[in-house]
Amino acid sequence: VQLVESGGGSVQAGGSLRLSCTASGYTYSTYSMCWFRQAPGKEREGVAGIDSNGRTEYADSVKGRFTISQHGAKNSLYLQMDSLKPEDTAMYYCALETMTLGLPFNLLVSNEYTYWGQGTQVTVSS
Repeated sequence: VQLVESGGGSVQAGGSLRLSCTASGYTYSTYSMCWFRQAPGKEREGVAGIDSNGRTEYADSVKGRFTISQHGAKNSLYLQMDSLKPEDTAMYYCALETMTLGLPFNLLVSNEYTYWGQGTQVTVSS
């Protein structure tokens, strides 16, 4: 399984970015995917997650500003980030995990995920 992120960059506060993650080598029909971020000196945190049933979950810090979506046919995951703030500055990672229907799964918890991309940097200036 390979995950490749793109779309990061530098933007001023209040601006927008759209991150993309393309997955390859994965054939399961049930899965969970999540965007995580990690700023220097801080722990990795779950930002937005989605599963193959369309269930979504967001960190409180991004609710109302970020939107996660997916395109199954393209094996792609997206993160639309609006009203960006300097505190959103971080390396953003895409993660994927097989999901077993009926079993609980914490979308925003990093330990739940096996497959990770290399990350894309987002920098928001004030």
